[in-house]
This record gives sequence, C-alpha cells and structure tokens, in this order.
Amino acid sequence: MTNPESSAHSRARAKMSTTQHVRSSPPNTGQSAPGTHDGSGIDTDLAQAPLTSVVIDGVRVELGDLPELVELDMPRDGVPAVVDTDPALKRCAAALAAGSGPAAVDTERASGFRYGQRAMLVQIRREGAGTWLIDPEAFPDLKIIDEALRGVEWILHAASQDLPCLAGVGLWPDRLFDTELAARLAGLPRVGLGAVVESLLGFHLAKEHSAADWSTRPLPEPWLRYAALDVEVLVDLEEELLALLEKDGKLDYAAQEFQHLIDAGVPPPRVDPWRRTSGSHTIRNRTQLAAVRELWTTREKLAESRDIAPSRLIPDSAIVAAAKGMPATVPALLAISGFHGRAAKRDAPKWLHAIQSAKNSADIPPLQVSNNAPPPPRIWAERDPEAAARYATARTRLSDLADAVNIPAENILTPDFLRRLCWRPPSDITVDSVSERLAELGARPWQVNMIASMLTEALVHPDPLPPKETRDA
Repeated sequence: MTNPESSAHSRARAKMSTTQHVRSSPPNTGQSAPGTHDGSGIDTDLAQAPLTSVVIDGVRVELGDLPELVELDMPRDGVPAVVDTDPALKRCAAALAAGSGPAAVDTERASGFRYGQRAMLVQIRREGAGTWLIDPEAFPDLKIIDEALRGVEWILHAASQDLPCLAGVGLWPDRLFDTELAARLAGLPRVGLGAVVESLLGFHLAKEHSAADWSTRPLPEPWLRYAALDVEVLVDLEEELLALLEKDGKLDYAAQEFQHLIDAGVPPPRVDPWRRTSGSHTIRNRTQLAAVRELWTTREKLAESRDIAPSRLIPDSAIVAAAKGMPATVPALLAISGFHGRAAKRDAPKWLHAIQSAKNSADIPPLQVSNNAPPPPRIWAERDPEAAARYATARTRLSDLADAVNIPAENILTPDFLRRLCWRPPSDITVDSVSERLAELGARPWQVNMIASMLTEALVHPDPLPPKETRDA
C-alpha cells in the first residue's frame, strides 16, 4: 500500500506535526483555545501562520505539491465473509499459518451494549492469507487461530485495550508491535489510529462505526468494511513507525515496552470493584455505602444474566441516590432519578431487597480502604513539604526531559511511580537505590537508564517550594 508518493507525504506531514503541534495546554484565559483537541484534553495545534514548505532530508518540499489525503473506503480484496462455522474457521487457520510476515490483529466490542468487554469480532490480516473476519461468539474459543500464529509478530493498535478480550477467546501473542504505543514513543502529537494513518500514510480512515453495537447479527456490510480496513493499514503503519523509531534511536525502547505488555498478561480483577461506582465518594455513612455495594452487586448479576451493559439497567447516579435515600417502598424508589421505565418497575423488588440487605448486614464496609498509595499531591505541601518539593522538582525535570527526547512524560515514567518514589524515597538516596526502586515499581530498563540520575538529583537537592501565598494564588 505504501508508495513513494505517500511516503513523501508521510514524512512531510510528520515534519509539519513536529513544527505545528505541542503537548502542553495553553494558559486558561477563559476563551476557547485556537487549536483542536484529540480527545485527551490536550491542545494539539498552535495558532501560527500556515507553513508553505518543509525541509525533508535536506530537501525543501512545497506543501502544495503533496498529494491530498486519500479516502480509504474499500478493502483492497473486497469485504470478506464472516467466519462463523467450524469448516470456515479451519480454512482461516490454515491460510494464516501458510501466510508470511506479521499478522495485523484488531477486535470490535459492544461496550455500552453488552455485559463485559468480550470480543464481538476479531479481524486478522497476513500477507499471503488475506483478511479474515471471525465471529468469536460462534465458537467456544479461537485456540486454533492462536496455534496458527505461534511465533508470529502481531501488530495491534492500543494493544492494552484488545489483549484482554483476545485472551478471553484463547488468543495471545508471542511477539507484539503496538502502533499506538510506538506513535507515542515516536513523539507524534495524536496517536489515535485514524490520526496516525493520516499523518504517516496519507489516508483518511473513517471511524464512524467504532462505538457501534458489534453484537448485532448479521453485521451490516459497511461495518464489515470498516473492520477490514482497520487491519489493512497496520503493516504499512508499522513500517513507517519503525523508520521513525530507528531514526531517533528508540527501537529498543519500543521493544521493551512491547515485551512488557506480553509479560504483564491480563490485569487481575479489581478488589471491591463496586467502590468505583461514580459518586460513591460522596457517601459518608457506612450503611449507605453497604447499600451501594448491594445495589452494584445486584445490578452486575442482572446485567450478566441478561447480557446487557450494567449502565443500561440503572446508572451509577441512581445507585448513589438510592443509597443516600434508602427508600423502603416501590413508589419511593421509582421517584429517584434513574429508576424509570418498565424495566425499573419490574426490577424494583430486587433493588429494594438490596437496600434492605444493606440495612440488615453485619458486614458493613469501611468508608476508606487502607492502601500504600500516596495521598493526592495537592495536599503534600501541608502534610509533607519536603515530599512536595521533591515531587515538584522531579515532575518539572521529567517534563523538560520529555520535551528534549520527544516522548510524553507519562511514557517515560508512569505518574503513579513518580508519586510513590517522591513520597517515600529510599532511605539512602543514590542512583543505585533509585534505580532499584524504579525497577521494583515496574519501570523498564530503558526508563531507569534515562531518568535514574536525574531523579536522584531531584530527590537529594529539590528546588524550594514557592511561598504558600503564591501556591494558593
């Protein structure tokens, strides 16, 4: 798919991105920023005079000579049929095993429609095998596909989102290339698949079906076309990103990050997931908090049995409101915002039973759960000024380093790791002890090598905090 013209386009657009884009937000002036947003809350465009040319490899290229974005609306081999029978799955496995090179892999879920985050469609493309669209709901698992791709590099975009649901159907890579993570390490200003494809390949990839209900059967043809195109661009995207990473000496960084994703596996289930109910932090009564737990648990059981997203039964806000109000009758319950419609009325006895169970429970949860996480940094200056100074200094220097190496600060070091290190540093602060602590937290070797000395200096000789009046202002 990549040709000399699109490669020139990609390099020029990358040059434009580094010239016209920044990662930091402008000061809050109460007016709309002149740039655009990529969904992360970070402004990506500066209000500058438009460029008319850029220098690529020492050669000035007029932007007007670059090709326009090409609309990518049809897979090169047409729209594949969905694999939903055993014979078709065996043919798919055989074709993929006989293919060559990496396998581009993607999934589609039905978040917000169905219970859980399971894969509703798995897309795979490999040279010599073509594109395959597999309906995982039609099979107990896809281990036959996993065997066909043993030892093969998988290319995914934002792998941390797809790997758990792939594992749920028996798929897990031996080798991995994450184009979203690679784009971050390469310093691209926007890392969504559509934005990276436009920047590096010169194609416009429509994303209008990303939030569709992928549990729909049969899947509409436009959706299948969309799904096939997502994997069609990944191999070419990897080539462009490899070139950028190699140019900046970041290939080893990427390799370590990809291996870390594989080694980390699927995150374990959360402890007390009901505590993540939005708004539950406003509860100040333990019995009411028990009601949040019982209502959340009841909602989960109902949602799982009906295979529906829990929020489609009642929203979190309804759970919190009911826990605070503790209604004892159906009319009182249905008067609470969020308990409306026939479904709410039908399930009203179940919700009331959950509330009554909380009232009668001997297992009343504590309002706060102790953990070893540092407190919010906003209160450090009052509780531990020395830790606050360490954190402010380390964060500033990490930000400066991020600008220098063109990698987002959060990809150089996980923010939680930085907070933990600054709140409780090693008793004997040396480069070796800081390196050891970073490794214990989970930092990769490339990160430790890049920041250990800088962080050690920040911890030993932090800059003084500004006066309290200045901080308050």
